[in-house]
Amino acid sequence: MTFKTRFAPSPTGELHLGHAYSALFGFHLASVNSGKFHLRIEDLDQARSTKAFEKKIYEDLSWLNIQWDENIIWQSERGSLYNSKLKTLWDLDLLYECSCSRRDILNAISAPHGSEPRHGPDGSIYPGTCKQNIKASKFPTKRNGALRLDMIKAWDYIGREFLTFCEAEKVLKSTPEIQIVTRNEAIDNIGDVVLSRPGSEASYHLSVVIDDAELGINNIVRGEDLFDATKIHTILYFLFNFPTPIYYHHRLITDSNGKRLATRDRSQSISSLRKAGLTPKSISSMLGI
Repeated sequence: MTFKTRFAPSPTGELHLGHAYSALFGFHLASVNSGKFHLRIEDLDQARSTKAFEKKIYEDLSWLNIQWDENIIWQSERGSLYNSKLKTLWDLDLLYECSCSRRDILNAISAPHGSEPRHGPDGSIYPGTCKQNIKASKFPTKRNGALRLDMIKAWDYIGREFLTFCEAEKVLKSTPEIQIVTRNEAIDNIGDVVLSRPGSEASYHLSVVIDDAELGINNIVRGEDLFDATKIHTILYFLFNFPTPIYYHHRLITDSNGKRLATRDRSQSISSLRKAGLTPKSISSMLGI
C-alpha cells in the first residue's frame, strides 16, 4: 500500500512556523516512506478565505522545498459530495436538525439544573434541546439550522463498546500505539457534534473525513490539539465504512511565551521569516526536522 499523507491549510491568513512544522513533518514522512504528499485547500469559510492567501500558501511551500503530488483539492468545490454523505447518515436516522443559536446553547447549559456545563472537543457539549425534533421525511438540502449527529443512535448503529485508531507520532515505530474511544466517552464527553452548518455547509469534522477517505489518505499529520477531534473522526470513519488512517499528532509550535502560534502571529509567518533572511534549511533546523 502506498503511503499517503497531506497538508490541508485554510487560506484565511499567512502560514506560520506551526504550519511549516506540520507541512515539513508530513512531507518528510512521505519522502522516507516513498509515498505521496497531497495538498488540500480548506476554503469552506468563504467569508475569510482569499485567493491572495492561497497564493502565499503555494509560494511558502515551494520556498520550503515542499512538493505536492497530483491535483490540488478545494473544499469549496465539494459541496455536493458532502451533502450526499450527509444524506447517507440522514437515511440511517443518525442526524437531526438543530435551530439553536450559540446564545440558545449557552442559556440552556447555564440554566440551574443541578449540574456543571460539560465541555468537549467543540466547546460546550450540546444539551440536546432540538433532539426531539420531528424528523422531516425528506432530507433537507437547504436549511437554516445545523445537522447534528445523534451520538446515542450512532453508537447503537456501531454496535460495540469502543473503536480504535493508531497513534504513531509519540513513538515513531513500526507498531503504532492503539488509542481507544468508548461509547460512554463519546456520549458524555463529545456529544451531538455538528456535521453541517446552516446553509448546507459541511463542518470541519465531516469534510476532512470524506476528503481524506476519498483521496486514500492513510497517514494523517496534525497537531496534538486535534487529538480529541480524531476521536470524532474515528466514529465517522466507521459510520461511513471507511478505513481508519494512522495518525501523527505532533507537538505544537509556540512563541517565546509558550503560547500556541496563530494566523495573526505575523512575526512568525513564513514570509516574514524569509524577508528577515532565514533560509529553508535554517527553518527546518529551528523546528527540529
